[in-house]
Amino acid sequence: MPIVNRVADLQPDIQAWRRNIHENPELLYDVHRTASFVADRLREFGCDEVVTGLGKTGVVGVIKGKKGAAKGDVKVIGLRADMDALPIHEETNLPYASKTPGKMHACGHDGHTAMLLGAARYLAETRNFAGDAVVIFQPAEEGGAGAAAMIKDGLMDRFGVQQVYGMHNGPGIPIGSFAIRSGPIMASTDEVNINIEGLGGHAARPHKCIDSVMVGAQLITALQSIVSRSVDPLDSAVISICEFHAGNARNVIPQTAVLRGTVRTLTPEVRQLIEKRIGEVVKGVAQLTGARIELDYKRGYPVTVNHASQTEFATRIAKEVAGDGNVHTMPPLMGGEDFSYMLEARPGAFIFCGNGDSAGLHHPAYNFNDEAIVFGTSYFVKIVEDALAA
Repeated sequence: MPIVNRVADLQPDIQAWRRNIHENPELLYDVHRTASFVADRLREFGCDEVVTGLGKTGVVGVIKGKKGAAKGDVKVIGLRADMDALPIHEETNLPYASKTPGKMHACGHDGHTAMLLGAARYLAETRNFAGDAVVIFQPAEEGGAGAAAMIKDGLMDRFGVQQVYGMHNGPGIPIGSFAIRSGPIMASTDEVNINIEGLGGHAARPHKCIDSVMVGAQLITALQSIVSRSVDPLDSAVISICEFHAGNARNVIPQTAVLRGTVRTLTPEVRQLIEKRIGEVVKGVAQLTGARIELDYKRGYPVTVNHASQTEFATRIAKEVAGDGNVHTMPPLMGGEDFSYMLEARPGAFIFCGNGDSAGLHHPAYNFNDEAIVFGTSYFVKIVEDALAA
C-alpha cells in the first residue's frame, strides 16, 4: 500500500507547521516556543493526554485506540521526533528562512517534528488501533542528550512504552525511499580534550624550550596510529582532532597548546579500547617530550543499535509505504544520535527517510524537503496501526 490518502490531504497543513518551526529555530533545551506550538497542536487534535516539561522542555502526547485488546503483547508504541536547531547562520534565502541570525534548522528537526504532528493528527482522528500511541517530542538532540533527560524524568515507565521508533531525513537518499539496518546504525560520540603545558621561549632558542606545538603535532600523529594499528581492520573507528590552539606570535614558542576532538565507534569493545589507548598515548608522549599533558575524555552518546525484530518490522512497514524496491539496507554511519538512549531503554528501530538531492546535514544551505512529508508521516501512522492491530 502506498502513502496514506488522508496523510496526503494533510500535507499542506504539515508543510505549514514545518515552515513555521523552521522560521523560529531554537537551540538545545531552550525550545519553549516550539514545545508550546507542539503542545497546542496536540491539544487541538484531541489527544487523550498532553504532558509538557518532561526532560525540561519535552512534550508527550497520548492517543488511545478505539479498538479492543491488541492481538499481540505490545500495547504501547512510542514515536519520537526532535525539536532543536543548530547554531548556524542560514544561507538558503528561502521565504521562510530563519528569523533568528545564527540559528537554523540545518538538520531537519523541523521536518521530523511536523511529520510526527501530522501522524498524531491522523491517529487522533481515526484511532484505528488497539492500545496507546505515545508521540514524543524531545529537546536537545544536538549535543544536549535530551532523550536521556526525558528517560530520566520517567518517559518510558510513566507512559508504559514497550517499543519505540525514530526517524531522520537522509540527504542523498531519493524522495520516497527509506534506508535502515539491524544492529549498529550510528556511532557513539565521545569528546577528547587535551591541555599541553611545555616551556615557552624564544623561537631562535628551541633547545631551551619544550615546544607545545611540536608536542601537539606528535600527539595528533600518534593518536591516528590507534585506528590504523590498534583497532581490528574489520571494525570501524574514527579519531578526529579538529581544534589545535597555540601561540599568537611567529617568533615565540608557546608555553601551552590545546587540542579538541571527537571519537566515533560502533561497538562498546572498540570504544573501551580507544579510550584506553588514548590515555596510554598521551602518557607516552608526555614522557617522551617532558611536557605536562592533561587528558579529559568524556563519553557522549552511546552507539545507536537497532533491535533485530523491530528492524524487520520497520522494514516491512517502510516497504508498504514506499514499495519493496525503495527500502534499502544501509551501512552504519559514524555520525551520532541520542535516540540511542531510547533504544537502550526499549526495543525499537531508527530509520532514514529520503530527503532527495539536498545540501548535507549541518550545512548552511540545507533545507528539509517537504516532498518527504507524506512518506515519513505515513510510516509513523502505519507503525502504530500495524503494531497495535486488534
